[in-house]
Amino acid sequence: MKFFIDTANLDQIQEAQDLGILDGVTTNPSLMAKEGIAGESNVINHYKKICEIVDGDVSAEVISTNFKGIIKEGEALAKLHNNIVVKVPMIKDGVKAIKYFSDKGIKTNCTLIFSAGQALLAAKAGATYVSPFIGRLDDISTDGIDLIAQIREIYDNYMFGTEILAASVRHPMHIIQCAEIGADVMTGPLSAITALLNHPLTDSGLAKFLADFKKVNA
Repeated sequence: MKFFIDTANLDQIQEAQDLGILDGVTTNPSLMAKEGIAGESNVINHYKKICEIVDGDVSAEVISTNFKGIIKEGEALAKLHNNIVVKVPMIKDGVKAIKYFSDKGIKTNCTLIFSAGQALLAAKAGATYVSPFIGRLDDISTDGIDLIAQIREIYDNYMFGTEILAASVRHPMHIIQCAEIGADVMTGPLSAITALLNHPLTDSGLAKFLADFKKVNA
């Protein structure tokens, strides 16, 4: 499973990259705003900085919600760097744009997926990735992992090449469950990723090893 980090924070992206497990980055306007990135030129420069850090795909989201606007923004974003994946919302004009981008060889990430039907349409249109938001589904008492399983079964039935990018990951168990069910990619905060490092038996075992070493070499 690929590991993407869901942030626009350069320090966190660098930390994940240095850990040696980072495959890509996902961003959105909210994450840009969180970092105080405003204005078209600043946003573009920030995307370029992200692409300089990470070797893999970097999702850059369009703001427009009509076909012509999505195409214009998406083509401009795609020209910034080979790593850029155009992030398009799951709306009617978004699906049309995904088909257009697919025919042009531009990678896409269909975002705000909350049903198997939406994921099916995105795959039919040729999306590179679909992003089911499992955390937001959990927030309304719906099991987001069940949606990942449903999409996995549909895609496997028809050999769709679209990758399932589990988004809105909130904690390490989300990551493990997504890996078990067959998600191609997970994207989440650095805290969820680094939490996979931790186990109390690892801590106590290491403490004992070090204590024993100290005794032997006192």
